[in-house]
Amino acid sequence: VTKGLVLVTTGGSSDVPVAEEAAVTAETMGCEVRRLFDVGIAGLHRLIAHMDVLFDADAVVAVAGMDGALPGVVAGIASCPVVAVPTSVGYGVAMNGIGPLITMLNSCALGVSVVNIDNGLGAGYTAALIASRRSSTQPEGV
Repeated sequence: VTKGLVLVTTGGSSDVPVAEEAAVTAETMGCEVRRLFDVGIAGLHRLIAHMDVLFDADAVVAVAGMDGALPGVVAGIASCPVVAVPTSVGYGVAMNGIGPLITMLNSCALGVSVVNIDNGLGAGYTAALIASRRSSTQPEGV
């Protein structure tokens, strides 16, 4: 028996190392983890194609560098809390993760919490705590 479902998403492929840290952490804590990588807002159709898992998740970890918009989009779709992780990857004015961090902190979507830059461990831990609590309060078969 798992302690809930955590969905781990990334905006781009360069965000995967931080996302994997979150995924392994949540798995270690007993959660089922599904990975959905490279589904950033530059190709929103890639995220929309996986609506079912967005609705099934007890918690989502959304990892993104560059503009950091993915967590807000995910939170607008999913019916569970989203843990946002800014990454230090990117170029231009991403400023080693400060740009996406500010975007995530300013998200107008409800249910978004933000961990520090590149903190996959903290995100996976937080998402696992949320998922285990949410899954234990749902009636059997729901």
